[in-house]
Amino acid sequence: MVRILFVHPDLGIGGAERLVVDAALALQNKGHTVSFLTNHHDPEHCFEETRDGKLRVLTVGDWIPRDIFGKCYAVCAYVRMVYAAFYFTFFLSKQERFDIVFCDLISLGIPIIRLAKSNPKVLFYCHYPDQLLSQPGSLLKRYYRMPLNYLEEITTGKADGILVNSKFTGRVFKETFKRISVDPDVLYPSLNTKYFDETVLEEKDKISGIPPECFVFLSINRYERKKNLNLAMHAFKRLQELISPHEWNKLMLIVAGGYDERVLENVEHFDELEELAEDMGLRSKIRFLRSPSDREKLFLLQRAQALVYTPENEHFGIVPLEGMYLAKPIIAVNSGGPTETIIHDQTGFLCEPTPVSFGAAMAKLVKDDRSCERMGEMGRKRVQQRFSFEAFSTKLDNIVTDLTARQDEPKKAK
Repeated sequence: MVRILFVHPDLGIGGAERLVVDAALALQNKGHTVSFLTNHHDPEHCFEETRDGKLRVLTVGDWIPRDIFGKCYAVCAYVRMVYAAFYFTFFLSKQERFDIVFCDLISLGIPIIRLAKSNPKVLFYCHYPDQLLSQPGSLLKRYYRMPLNYLEEITTGKADGILVNSKFTGRVFKETFKRISVDPDVLYPSLNTKYFDETVLEEKDKISGIPPECFVFLSINRYERKKNLNLAMHAFKRLQELISPHEWNKLMLIVAGGYDERVLENVEHFDELEELAEDMGLRSKIRFLRSPSDREKLFLLQRAQALVYTPENEHFGIVPLEGMYLAKPIIAVNSGGPTETIIHDQTGFLCEPTPVSFGAAMAKLVKDDRSCERMGEMGRKRVQQRFSFEAFSTKLDNIVTDLTARQDEPKKAK
């Protein structure tokens, strides 16, 4: 049995959070002991497993501000994570022994964690280099980011093991962190398919106002501009020109995504999208949902006929896997991680990030029900064969076991 601590900045409901929660569940199912240390955990805005007691969560440093007058988000996030690392090294590690600390998103705490007398191994999961997640911006911002980018590379290289979520991210990792000679291991995110298979939905979990005969296109992503949600809306408008009025009357687009009132961009972008729907004359055809629960999200995935996934150069994307497992064809941008999960014209469509390309793919599905079913069935089989939770669990278990064995080698040599 290996004792593992997951250190994660904000245990909300994004893709990175789903990954670490699934990783914790996978290792727990393999007989290991797991816990979480985080800067923020809101029981009203988190995955069920971190709320219902399945996973132990300890929150520290939530009093540290997330921004300074709406700026300096990166610095504040780094300070909060460094605080958590110091808490672990000089307090928590003296109360409990951990063999491995699993970090992700922010690497600055790694050298501090390594100071702990218990000498845990550090495993870092790179979803995507942090320095590439925001636009370069002004000259002042570039100077502001320079030391942070340098520290990100140096501290990432201090980990005992490095994982990435796709071959695409692995290539970007090597191009970005030229000082790090290690080739990271690819550990594809997976689905806790047991939850999808065993959850029985009740009437309260269903979303009202969706006519039973309606053909639903579903978009699931956080309300962030980089997720390109307006592409789904423009493509939906383009679709109106490609089908008959009778077909159009039966269509609905549902945009559901993570929404945190503490995050200014979430609030602003949600309002922007609602205004865009009004301007396009689509307000009655588009439904916006904020932070649906796990059960509501499952209902949406079951109810939809197809999934529209709009981020460009997304490093992996767990939502397409969820849709494929529930036998839905996926329409996604032909770049990044989705090119490793979706097979064009078999489990969905890989399109150029334009309303014309997306709209044409949507029209094909509306006009051909059999194509929807065929692609959905092939998508489910692909997830079962390539991205199963058991395969994910076994690989992660092997990684953790090998890392622990490496930790014991010096002791044997003595």
